[in-house]
This record gives sequence, C-alpha cells and structure tokens, in this order.
Amino acid sequence: MTKNRIGLVVGVALILLWCLLPVVWIISLSFKSQAAITNGSPGFFPSGNGFAGWDNYVAVIEDDQFRRAILNSLGISLIATLLSVILATLAAYAIARLEFRGKKFVLTTALVIAMFPVVSLVGPLFDMWRTLGIYDTWPGLIIPYMSFTLPLAIWTLSAFFREIPWEMEQAAQVDGATSWQAFRKVIVPLAAPGVFTAAILTFFFAWNDFVFGISLTSTENARPIPAALSFFVGPDPFNRPASLLAAGAVVATIPIIIIVLIFQRKIVAGLTSGAVKG
Repeated sequence: MTKNRIGLVVGVALILLWCLLPVVWIISLSFKSQAAITNGSPGFFPSGNGFAGWDNYVAVIEDDQFRRAILNSLGISLIATLLSVILATLAAYAIARLEFRGKKFVLTTALVIAMFPVVSLVGPLFDMWRTLGIYDTWPGLIIPYMSFTLPLAIWTLSAFFREIPWEMEQAAQVDGATSWQAFRKVIVPLAAPGVFTAAILTFFFAWNDFVFGISLTSTENARPIPAALSFFVGPDPFNRPASLLAAGAVVATIPIIIIVLIFQRKIVAGLTSGAVKG
C-alpha cells in the first residue's frame, strides 16, 4: 500500500469518525435510562440497570405531543416542498429561456434572500402573523419556509434549464406539441435531477427548522418536531429527560435517512450535473 493510499484511508477514517461520533453518542443516550444519565454512566453503550432498551422509544412514540409534532412536520414540509418546486420550476424556466431586463438582478436577489439571516425576520413575522391571524398555523410556517427555499430552488433549477438544448423543445413543437406540452413532457423530465435536488433541499430546510418553529407557534397546533423536542421537560423541570430527548431526536432523523437512502443517486446526480456545463 502506497503512502498516498494510506493517507487516503486515514483521512477517510478520520472524517467518518468526526461525522459519526455524534450519531453514535445520541443513539447511545437513547438506550440509557434516565437514572444512568443522571448518575453519569460511563461509556458509549449502556449495560445492566442503565440499559432502558426500547422503553424510551415507546414512551416517545406514545406521547401525544410528539405524534402531533410528527404530523405537523410531515404536512408542513411536504406542502412547502410541493409549492416551492412547482413555482421554482416555472420561474426558473422563464429565467433560463426568456430574455428580459433585470434577469441577473432577479437571480442575484434570489440568492441574497436565500442567504438572509433567519433570526432577523422572526420579530416582524411574529407581529405580522398575529395581525393576519395565521400565527400558530400551518400557513404561518409554510410561507416563511417557501420564502427561503423558493429562491434557492429557482437558482438551482435555472442552471439545469440552461443546460437543456433549446432545439429539443423546438423539435417537440414542430411535431405538433404546444409550448406547455413541450415543457411538461420534454423539458421537465430532462431537468428531473435538478427538480429532485430542489425538492430535497426544500424538504430538509423545512424539516430541520427550529427558529421559525419555536417562534411562530405557541401550541401543538402547528409546532414541528425540532421545536416540540424543546418542550420535553418531563416530571422534573430541573432534570431534563435526556434519554427521551435522544430517542425523539433519533426518531425525527429516521425520515431524513430514508429519503437520502432512497434518492441518493438522484441527489448526487442533481448536485453534480448542475455544476457541469454541457
């Protein structure tokens, strides 16, 4: 084995250790009993009386607050993703195909909005949403999520539409297809990797958000999982149930892992092909 290969193996091992250590640690906490955590049980994996088994997961899943939070997160994230992808697809196609003044300004503004600090908007949105009557509701979270994910999706998809040859759409129209049929049956399928990338980024942002979820909700009506976990105080408010919180965090991570495993090829294809000029 050459020095370069040894260095590569060592580097990959260090990166995996750095990335997976927090995951292993939180899984370890989720299987420990609260008494073991309070007493400072050493080691990654519990044993003996400190091993709670699946009790923490059962307690979390049976909790009405957590089940409601899962429903809120799924509904809000899916709706925000669907609306963002549809609007971003139409807007990105127009930006890529049409010539109009200020096109670069629109893309630059979209990127700036996507990078805008989330915490700076919480105060104004709090007052505005209470005035409009959408505070602590699904639309009250869907709109802010779309405000940040839609510009990023437009920026991502516009790169894919620019790479698709204009002649393919013209050929479909020559064969008798309307502009909408050419867009729907030719352009969108070719841009599928970009659409998947935009959808995954949008869903991840909505699912993992904590700032909007904790600031724009006050009850369980629309509170998502990240915000709901902060309200797991247990019977003793001065001794937080770390094992239950860890189990809840693991359960909340499972949908993300499933999505990544199912669509990993499309995600990689979308992230790589969007950066390559044809």
